[in-house]
Amino acid sequence: MATVQRPRIYEGTRIPSPVPTILTVPPDLAETGDVLQVNFGPNHPSTHGVLRLVVDLNGERVVGIKAVVGYLHTGFEKSMEQKSWWKAITYAPRIDYVSFQNNELVFVLAIEQLLELETPPKATWMRTLLCELNRIHSHLIWLGTSALEIGAISMFWYAFRERESLLDLFELVAGYRMHTRYFQVGGLAEDVPRGFYPECRRFIEAFPRSMDDYEAMLSRNEIWLERTERIGLLSADDAIALGQSGPVLRASGVDWDLRKTQPYLSYGEVDFEVPVYPNGDVYDRYRVHMDELRQSARIVEQCLDRVEHMEGEPWTVDDRKLVLPPRHELHTSMETLIHHFKLVTEGYRVPEGEVYTTIESPRGELGCYVVSDGGPKPWRVKFRAPSFVALEATATCMSNALIADFIAIVGSLDTVMGEVDR
Repeated sequence: MATVQRPRIYEGTRIPSPVPTILTVPPDLAETGDVLQVNFGPNHPSTHGVLRLVVDLNGERVVGIKAVVGYLHTGFEKSMEQKSWWKAITYAPRIDYVSFQNNELVFVLAIEQLLELETPPKATWMRTLLCELNRIHSHLIWLGTSALEIGAISMFWYAFRERESLLDLFELVAGYRMHTRYFQVGGLAEDVPRGFYPECRRFIEAFPRSMDDYEAMLSRNEIWLERTERIGLLSADDAIALGQSGPVLRASGVDWDLRKTQPYLSYGEVDFEVPVYPNGDVYDRYRVHMDELRQSARIVEQCLDRVEHMEGEPWTVDDRKLVLPPRHELHTSMETLIHHFKLVTEGYRVPEGEVYTTIESPRGELGCYVVSDGGPKPWRVKFRAPSFVALEATATCMSNALIADFIAIVGSLDTVMGEVDR
């Protein structure tokens, strides 16, 4: 793990003690009676989900904060343990509904690792392409909503305009705009339609011009700089101590991206850069997101160049006990019909064992721990959610903050509550 050369953001550590996730009011200040406790959320649009923050204010300065989670408990992991491996795939993308494709991928990769299954090259490249489109989708939502909270209303509409085009691409390739279930064990759910390539190419060629517009609106905007620079500071040492990853970690000067350090899919074969910035503030987290949008577009373009020349190549493994057989065979082959029926009703069995698989989701290190007892259902499923870890940095970033900066700091951590409470 490397760090870029940087000025010292602050001396020592700002991680609260004795509880790292709770900023407590100093006793001498509490005794003055000048502290007002207010409740922020859980039903508030600027918390990026049903997050409740109990905030202590001394005038306009935040002197205490406690994040309260648990308002969106869905029990996804336990629900997955009650379903067959085949059916459990649909739950994973709903854990982080903004980064649905990446969540789907990490669970499928864990199953394939237990099965010791290798997917065809076309499926690997297509997975890489869609995960990067999904990264763009996630960052656009973050950009639009975070800008809206600080007052840049136009940015919201522009970001969601591009998001609509992305959802159209997901629908074109998989039939659904979100939660596509397009990744399945062994490869893809179906072959890539030919019409996808020109539409995706059209979007990715126009996207850099959209990025130029975004940065022209924000990057040198005086109000934007005033609301983001030197706000919500998090040093590299504190970020590492708090287990941060993704844009939050890289904006604090730590060069760590699993796509580079532990390449998976086709990331070892594509050319891209990992943006790292030194100041650990809201503005640098914004810059990391913006640079990653451009780098993801580069990766998508390279994947398109490869996948377009794979016409006719297999897009899933040819194992009728793991993947659904071709639909046209159902009317002519009894054996095919039996395989289809067994897969849909009972699923397949996965060898006994345990595995922990990680990928670089838009929010950072997304891990999936899976245990199999050799049966048709997972014995244990556990996700390492980067949003949950990012919330642990809230108290540290809020040190010496004003209530006016409170929204910008919370938004810059890019959390999704479905992933936190799961």
